[in-house]
Amino acid sequence: MSRKIPISEMDDAIMEELQKYSKLATDDMKDAVKDTAASVRKDIQSGAPVDTGKYKKSWSVKNVHEDSESIDLVVHSRNRYQIAHLLENGHAKRGGGRVEGKPHIAPAEQRGNETLVKTIEQKLKGG
Repeated sequence: MSRKIPISEMDDAIMEELQKYSKLATDDMKDAVKDTAASVRKDIQSGAPVDTGKYKKSWSVKNVHEDSESIDLVVHSRNRYQIAHLLENGHAKRGGGRVEGKPHIAPAEQRGNETLVKTIEQKLKGG
């Protein structure tokens, strides 16, 4: 789509188009962050150790801050956060010995970072 613009109005027209692109890019990035956070939560849940299932079910995504230009989401354990690092890294037993850790948070975070970068690149390229 083309339109004729006098030279004197060229700067306003360019700024208008850049603002439109910025809005689209921001919306695309927010969507990518939301989708990635949800997939990280599911990934953590699928790899989490299961005893009663309460720890596995406790993972959720929390919106910490959102405005017109940014979004901050946190994937966390709602009510079992006290044992997350023990299950991830292992811990000493009460009577001696150790319980081996089951890494489920760090691998999910790594995959989430890679997925987010790829998704944002695809969306900004128009894919």
